[in-house]
Amino acid sequence: MKKNAQPITGCGEGEIAAYAFLCGDPGRIPKVSAQWDDFEEVCRVREYVIHTGTKNGVRLSAASTGIGGPSTAIVLEEMAKLGAQTFIRIGNSGALADKVDFGDYVISTASVRDEGTSKSYIGADYPAAADFAVTEALVNAARQAGATFHTGITWSVDGFYSRNKVLGQDGGLIPMSFKGLDEDRKGRMVLDYKAAGVLNVEMESSTLFTLAGIYGLRAGCICTVSDRTPWPGPGADALTLDKNIDGAITIALNALLALA
Repeated sequence: MKKNAQPITGCGEGEIAAYAFLCGDPGRIPKVSAQWDDFEEVCRVREYVIHTGTKNGVRLSAASTGIGGPSTAIVLEEMAKLGAQTFIRIGNSGALADKVDFGDYVISTASVRDEGTSKSYIGADYPAAADFAVTEALVNAARQAGATFHTGITWSVDGFYSRNKVLGQDGGLIPMSFKGLDEDRKGRMVLDYKAAGVLNVEMESSTLFTLAGIYGLRAGCICTVSDRTPWPGPGADALTLDKNIDGAITIALNALLALA
């Protein structure tokens, strides 16, 4: 019987490191741990795969979160209860700002809390801000790698289809939801957040930042840009999930080692 075994992941004492990576896709965890000196798989259940090992003498964990805030909050809660203190999310995102291109990286300084999970913890006025030291480490690692990156605000959402739009032939925004559901008034939110200088769109960072803030943990986020919001329309290369993800993993690893 594991000591302090967690109800969802089943992880127990000694299986989670203080320094941790979070990725949405379970299939991405082996790509993260492949750069380490050694590792073992300590969890494989539902959307969660967790590897724990070492790199240059530093103990690390990498966990998949699945898609969105609820599953992200669960794995963060359980890892924090087992000793994780510093988190870096490595993910995909859609570009919103014109200056952000496919394959670029976005290092989030804060996130728009357009999701429900973090609001189940604390009111909407509480900011979803990245930790300064983690963000600085990511920026330094990206510079050393010669990567093309941007720093700024990320739009974090719950609804992949309800928030994304397709650019129509007439330049208008077409809903992606089934039967054309358009809750946000013909893409008004896309246009408003773009005008406000938001860089990219994804689904986990605001939950990560909010929970880290209220629990006294450290968190940062680097995302590769795999698509654009609104999507350019039929026939376009709208989604390239793994474009430059290996570079993002290396940047995050170097940042976390520097923090350690």
